[in-house]
Amino acid sequence: MKKILLPTDFSPNAYNAVKYAISLYKEEECEFYLLNTYTPTIAHSRFMATAAVGKACEDVVKSNSEKGLGMLVERLENEYQNPKHRFITISSFNLLVEEIKNIIESVRIDLVVTGTKGASGLDEVFMGSNTVRIIKSIRNCPVLAVPQHFDYQAPAEIAFATDFNRFYTSSELRPLLDMARSFRAAIRIVHVQYQIKALTEVQQFNLNMLRKYLSGVEHYVHTVTELNSVSKTLEVFAEELDIHLLAMLNYQHSYVEKMTREPVVKRLAFHTRIPLLVIQELGMGTPPSSKRVKEVSTSN
Repeated sequence: MKKILLPTDFSPNAYNAVKYAISLYKEEECEFYLLNTYTPTIAHSRFMATAAVGKACEDVVKSNSEKGLGMLVERLENEYQNPKHRFITISSFNLLVEEIKNIIESVRIDLVVTGTKGASGLDEVFMGSNTVRIIKSIRNCPVLAVPQHFDYQAPAEIAFATDFNRFYTSSELRPLLDMARSFRAAIRIVHVQYQIKALTEVQQFNLNMLRKYLSGVEHYVHTVTELNSVSKTLEVFAEELDIHLLAMLNYQHSYVEKMTREPVVKRLAFHTRIPLLVIQELGMGTPPSSKRVKEVSTSN
């Protein structure tokens, strides 16, 4: 049984992510953990003890959180009525990212699904600050970020963005492979280059190993020239090939790190139009040395 964590602030944006997750796993036995966190502001008064005011404030916010989760479950059960799905609510007085970490550890969550706000008007932000914090902070569970206006579409075409500078392990690629196999999707490996040039020996080795891991699913390799930024390039690629899901591995110097850190993101904004699956690194990320590449190649 899959265990999916769904953080919510009861906004339409969050509800769209919940709907996407339920639709995505409609054929599978799942436990959905609906999480709402709250951190009430403690009021101060000359006429009441600070502790009493703080407790009263917390009780009100806690009650609203629990009531909101109850109404959300009732709405989902009425709308979907899927006997394969079970909903569990968690109302927590904690910071969002910290509580997500706690739940992942205690429940062994398979996937975190969160909504993204996207950029509009002068609000040039990368997916929303909460989403970025989750992606940058969670290191032991994949995160699926769903755009606020994205209507569910089964992922028949999945893009996997990589620069081939890192050796991927089979465990790290498992969320991608599971998704592709579940939906009989094609994986399009996309390599963004500032200037088109031949792969280095290490990059070629990593590509060959990646293709071995993906040998059981339909896959293709695309090399594209960077357009102003990695984020813009991937956005155009996804539009042109009608991609339904974009996947990346999050590690030092990865595309994910660049898009959440570089100033160019704030100027151009990554207008997330399709869901983004961020897979966290699990180790063994150092590319093999040239000597090691030759040894492996010789032994195969």
